[in-house]
Amino acid sequence: MKGEYMRDFQSIITHNDFDGLGSAALLSWAFDLDHIRFAGPITIAKAEIPITLGDIVSDLPYPLDCGMWFDHHAGNLDELKLRGIDPQGIPGRFAVAPSCVRVVYDYLAATDELPEDFATLADAGDLIDSFSYPNIDAWRADTAANRIDRALNASDGNRREHERFLRELVFMMRDLPLEEIATQADIIERASKYLDTEQRMLDVLQKYGKLYPDEQSDLFVIDTTSFLQPIRLNKKLIGLVEPRARGYVEIKPVFHSSRKTNDVSVSLSLALSMQQNPHKKDMGEIVRLLNIGDGHPGAAAGVFRGESPREFQKHREEAPRLIWELWQRQEKVR
Repeated sequence: MKGEYMRDFQSIITHNDFDGLGSAALLSWAFDLDHIRFAGPITIAKAEIPITLGDIVSDLPYPLDCGMWFDHHAGNLDELKLRGIDPQGIPGRFAVAPSCVRVVYDYLAATDELPEDFATLADAGDLIDSFSYPNIDAWRADTAANRIDRALNASDGNRREHERFLRELVFMMRDLPLEEIATQADIIERASKYLDTEQRMLDVLQKYGKLYPDEQSDLFVIDTTSFLQPIRLNKKLIGLVEPRARGYVEIKPVFHSSRKTNDVSVSLSLALSMQQNPHKKDMGEIVRLLNIGDGHPGAAAGVFRGESPREFQKHREEAPRLIWELWQRQEKVR
């Protein structure tokens, strides 16, 4: 039955999170592909990597061209509409769903009998990518899926080495049940390493983040411009720290050769609850109007350039207000 899917594809291009890896695992099984490449949404939006009809793209915005496309983000559907593209005419499947793993699973299950482990993988993908944990304790529980998710988020410090690990994990998700993957020594070690990192992230979010400009707001701002060293944050955790927030803003210093500069970086993203429902918010539009960067409705980034410490101070003080004003101008959530 698997042969029904066989076409002349050469690779899978996917996101580097649990959902991207899980969807790539199912596609690797269905199309007998071992060449996996990783990319981010902005990389696709800017057409920074070559993609052809020989590529299957999953859990990412629709590129200029590809052989098949699988996705579940409502914001990416809006992008297609703006470009006058009918998603029904694209080989593959788009569906607003909790995860891209679910979209691929349903597509394949319609014409073939899938391994039982894939149903468990789709359930895990739904929970992790929608970030629908009821509380922090559930998020930090040591389940097989949570352990694997932490392991893939642990940094190697070397991009090539990290991508090698991600590819291996795709093939493990394809060939092994999650419970067995979670017992691998490398998975346990990496997950433990990330758990420590995550606790530091939570501490920073709780200490340096708040609803802006007041408790009645739905925009959460985390400001780490006072830090003397770069830090890593997972903004998804804001949904657990402050569930009222619909938009997340991270304001941080720019470092060059480990030295703090006078530039101020901002990254914006929508809460996952927003990304799965119709809305009129557009983070990409905000940074474009500020003329500091680019992005798409769900996430964007930019830099306020500063020539002096005085300009650095000005930007760090004004950035939240400027972003808030533009956020407020956008139409209310339907």
